[in-house]
Amino acid sequence: MSTSSVAKDAVEFTTGINGFETVILHQKPHTSVQVYLYGAHVTSWKNEREELLFVSSKAIFAPPKSILGGISVSFPLFPDKDALAAFGFARNRVWTIDSGGSSYLPNVNNEVSVDLLLSPTEKDLKIWPHRFEYRLRVAVRPGGELVLTSRIRNTNPDGKSFMFAFACPAYFSVSDINDVRVEGLETLDYLDNMKNEERCTDQGDALAFESLESEIDMTYLSTPTKIKIRDHKKRRTLVIQKDGLPDAVVWNPWDKNATNMAGFGKNEYRHMLCVGAARMENPVTLKPGEEWTVKLQLSAANLS
Repeated sequence: MSTSSVAKDAVEFTTGINGFETVILHQKPHTSVQVYLYGAHVTSWKNEREELLFVSSKAIFAPPKSILGGISVSFPLFPDKDALAAFGFARNRVWTIDSGGSSYLPNVNNEVSVDLLLSPTEKDLKIWPHRFEYRLRVAVRPGGELVLTSRIRNTNPDGKSFMFAFACPAYFSVSDINDVRVEGLETLDYLDNMKNEERCTDQGDALAFESLESEIDMTYLSTPTKIKIRDHKKRRTLVIQKDGLPDAVVWNPWDKNATNMAGFGKNEYRHMLCVGAARMENPVTLKPGEEWTVKLQLSAANLS
């Protein structure tokens, strides 16, 4: 864990729902972030005004279920393997505190951070026969920005490379899905996951949801480094900035699917939107000893 240049009480170790270990990062003046070691799952990001993330009131905090909401990591993903296609196993494992993490990624700008580590268990190796080290830094900067830095290294002793896709879905709290716009995805190609990954092209306007009648689940390809979510009722803009993650996923279950989902409140679809950074179309290939590093930075700005 890295706590240099910050107060010792800025990093709080506590117990969450069902006894899961959590870490709470406190950044002055009013920002805090909660991370569950189960799944390395960020379940809260608060500023002086409000909670910025959505976690379902019906979320299940019990293995092997993953927590529905917040920010998670989906690794390793393979579109052609059913066992890993949905989300990978990283979000269903208990991570450990990486006490040596600061030697890999130095603290900057007085950020408050925690370094987490995941290595495969024997069970994982039966699912995916490759050894790796996944280091995740969750950091909060003095301006309130939340930064997740993922570093995945191939530690295979047999000299074999491996390949994977990756996603970092983030569930945001919104006033009403009908009053939200997503900017930055105009005119881009996307895969419509509700239509068997049919490739389509966005029509060129900011993505809006007031005319929707059913679930939306899309993977936008070759997206810009910045995507914005404008919430007019909250008078707030969320900015998603990503480095090394060219694709973006957009999801909302809508009313019918929300009713049938375990771990999701019936009408909660109206107050959430999932927009995630991903690398789906062109999977990563790592040779032994190689490391892949990507970053996701989230910030919130109030509209005047």
